[in-house]
Amino acid sequence: MYIGYIQFFLIAFAFFEKYQNTSWGKSISDYAWISLPVGLILFIGLSLILGYLDSKLGFRQEELRNLSNSNPVMMEILNELKEINRKMEDNLKM
Repeated sequence: MYIGYIQFFLIAFAFFEKYQNTSWGKSISDYAWISLPVGLILFIGLSLILGYLDSKLGFRQEELRNLSNSNPVMMEILNELKEINRKMEDNLKM
């Protein structure tokens, strides 16, 4: 999870290095004491919003479910668990 943050900051650094000589880049450099905290606050706010949407819409759970379906070892474990649950239910009914 934290690798994504590191990647974001590296991409932002590369972006600002590339556009440092433009008027937009110079204004960010000149007002770094304002633009850096504002950028950090925007990044944290957008991360929170995206995290909220991810948990509400269930993208992560769906991704994990699809990943476990494509993993044969995980499918074998899940099938064995289902079989154990079925046997336990049959024994409880008797």
